[in-house]
Amino acid sequence: MSIYVGNLSYEVKEDDLRQVFAEYGTVKNVQLPIDRETGRMRGFGFVELESDAQEQAAIDALDNAEWMGRSLKVNKAKPKTDGGSSGGRRGNYGGGGGGRY
Repeated sequence: MSIYVGNLSYEVKEDDLRQVFAEYGTVKNVQLPIDRETGRMRGFGFVELESDAQEQAAIDALDNAEWMGRSLKVNKAKPKTDGGSSGGRRGNYGGGGGGRY
């Protein structure tokens, strides 16, 4: 499982998140996605702790907590779905060629 951490300051660094979440257990991984166009952080990240119990304790303690001047949104990360960022298949835009006689 992984934890989604939203509403982060654009100034936050991986070590900052690692330090906060280390209070709740062993931090295995921290990810801070970067916007490809601007090169800036996107304002959210993901943290993985050693156990589900540690992650739940962090979620319970940090959701809506004030940190770096912002109210954090912390919850279980939703699993990545296949199919890219569009969230599904594009469908058949050609119509199918009906109406032939």
